[in-house]
Amino acid sequence: MPQKNSINLSIIIPVYNEAPYLNTLFRDIKKYFNNKEIELIVVDDGSTDKSSTIIRDFKNNNNYAFQFNVISHNKNFGKGKALQSGLNKSQGQYVLLQDADLELDINDSYEMYQKIQENKDIKCIFGSRYLSGKLKKNNYFFNNLIGKINSLIFNIFFSQSISDVHCGLKILHRNVIEKINLSVNDFGIEIDIASQIVRKNFFIYEYGVSYYFRTKDQGKKITWVDGIKSFYYLIKVRFFDNNLSTNLSIIYSSIYMAYAGSFFGSGSGKVLFIIFFLIIGSIIGIKFKVLSSTIILILIYIGSFIGKGNGTSLSVLIFFIIGVYIAKNTKKYFFDSKFNNLF
Repeated sequence: MPQKNSINLSIIIPVYNEAPYLNTLFRDIKKYFNNKEIELIVVDDGSTDKSSTIIRDFKNNNNYAFQFNVISHNKNFGKGKALQSGLNKSQGQYVLLQDADLELDINDSYEMYQKIQENKDIKCIFGSRYLSGKLKKNNYFFNNLIGKINSLIFNIFFSQSISDVHCGLKILHRNVIEKINLSVNDFGIEIDIASQIVRKNFFIYEYGVSYYFRTKDQGKKITWVDGIKSFYYLIKVRFFDNNLSTNLSIIYSSIYMAYAGSFFGSGSGKVLFIIFFLIIGSIIGIKFKVLSSTIILILIYIGSFIGKGNGTSLSVLIFFIIGVYIAKNTKKYFFDSKFNNLF
């Protein structure tokens, strides 16, 4: 990708059968982003309505200052694939990801662009439909609930505090773009983007945006099924898209935490505790590699001998907490050393 050019912002818009909204969308983009240092990349993802004609007509009228590039897919591959195509062609120092359906206001996109330009320390901003006092219109309770649950799970898995991981409005600095490698082709792309940004140790800022939901009859394509599928992507990006040392530590800590869970409850209750502690162990395995995790195991084992009777579970819990504290500080000590993959 070119690094030194006159393009400061690339706006990438995936389009699939959005004919009723495109004229208004292009009018608003021209209103807020009509600048020669901006490029608009529209990815026509196999549209079968009049979207392709509207895009071509707007491109040919030449009544705008920004660069207008069109990428056409011969069939519908999905939002994720469309964004990947746009990112591969983008040149801007900043990249704005914008949906075509007008559920999100272009004015908010412009405000976010101003914010990221004003503060050079900010490398990525996500729009959030759940922040600020801006206008909202949303009658899809179930979709909204799944979105919030997914954001909560993402925050637990990645130690973040993001209110709206699924919002399609994002601005990323070129430094971020160059360090992520997107692979999800459908609506799970939002989780893919967020997880990779966090893995590369970039801080995600959020900006409250307006939201005007549209109905299925109005062309809304994402459904509650996509929300359920996002659970799969959350599991995938957190527990499978890891290097070998992390996957080994996840297995290792899951096993010994299941052992710790065996000291709690009785009968069927014991099984539930074992499952619960196994899940906790999988999260510990993400935070701690094998050596630092072994410290936790040793402390749990010691605790199992110190406690007597019903006090064993309390002793195991106390020594587990102590083990996490020691492991955390040990990890900090070796963080920048050649043994980092072990701690």
